[in-house]
Amino acid sequence: MAETDPKSVQDLTNVVQTLLQQMQDKFQTMSDQIIGRNILTISNMSTRIDDLEKNITDLMTQAGVEEIEAAPEKAKEGPGS
Repeated sequence: MAETDPKSVQDLTNVVQTLLQQMQDKFQTMSDQIIGRNILTISNMSTRIDDLEKNITDLMTQAGVEEIEAAPEKAKEGPGS
């Protein structure tokens, strides 16, 4: 096996370290973007759910239906009550 030049080994080490650092930076950037999108999506979904709940409440009020809490109590009583 031929001897290797210490300078070339050091150069190769530096190149590999630089490439690994660049890859880590890119993965971190991608991770941050994904997390940012997920937070935005969750916030958007939360707003839509709130709007849906309000619309359901408005429709129930218009239809003259009792509050939502009253319905589970009736279901607990069962058909033979």
